[in-house]
Amino acid sequence: MDESSFQAYEDEIQALEEEIRQLTEEYEDIRQESTFFSDEEILKAIKTLEEETQGETKGHESLSGLKAELEILERDLSFLTALTGFHFTSHSKKTVERTKTRTVQKHRLSGKCHSLSFQVEFQLLEMPNNEKVSAVVSDLSIIMESIEDSNVSKFVSSTEECGDLLKFFRSISAYAEWYEHRKRTFLHFKAKYPDIVTLPEGLLGDFIILRNPKVAGFELMIVWKIHFDEEGTTTPVLDLLPKVPEQVMEQRMTTVSPPGCFRSLIRLFGIEAAIENLIGVLGSEK
Repeated sequence: MDESSFQAYEDEIQALEEEIRQLTEEYEDIRQESTFFSDEEILKAIKTLEEETQGETKGHESLSGLKAELEILERDLSFLTALTGFHFTSHSKKTVERTKTRTVQKHRLSGKCHSLSFQVEFQLLEMPNNEKVSAVVSDLSIIMESIEDSNVSKFVSSTEECGDLLKFFRSISAYAEWYEHRKRTFLHFKAKYPDIVTLPEGLLGDFIILRNPKVAGFELMIVWKIHFDEEGTTTPVLDLLPKVPEQVMEQRMTTVSPPGCFRSLIRLFGIEAAIENLIGVLGSEK
């Protein structure tokens, strides 16, 4: 490589370093203003930066390496989203205090866990301690949208009081997974047996009703609650409430408890198989 080519690369490196410095300063200014960025805006900015630098660094191995690293990060993000159900739509942070011994930042997060929307605000106190940084969450505020459940409200209040942000994310993930599972199950049986299955409160309700069109007055209500305690433990609770004509009860169910049989089926075969079996028995009634 001759001296002129080497100098050209040196000039290009210095120009890129200056651009990075300017972008860093702009980023710090924007961050202090607590600006929100959507996923679309971030992807658009990345694409624009790639287009601007592609001509300058065409043929350089560094660009292909960055693209490969970006693809890996995107795959990791997709995997974590599928695994946990979390999808963050916006985030902002503002530095409230910065000294040699402590840094206080205010964060705001918005997103969804499966279909449950949430917004979280908190302050994060960071203090260096023997080459490590300890972080303390305070002023935690949580808003859960599109859900009316007193158990969830109690859990949110308890979590805000103790400032346990990790417990919130861990517990909401488990709750939202059961919440989605119940919706999918109700939708499946409604689509498969439209003449038998009805959803009086829609997919967001916690019960379905089974009716046999051939037997007047024969009705079974499957109640599916999702118990959620203040510690964040999620437990599905199912029960069967039958409404059966007296003549049918006398002929077929004098020694059988439908709710007890249903709970036994759940323990043996699982929720979906138990409901499927119940619908099969109900549909066979003459």
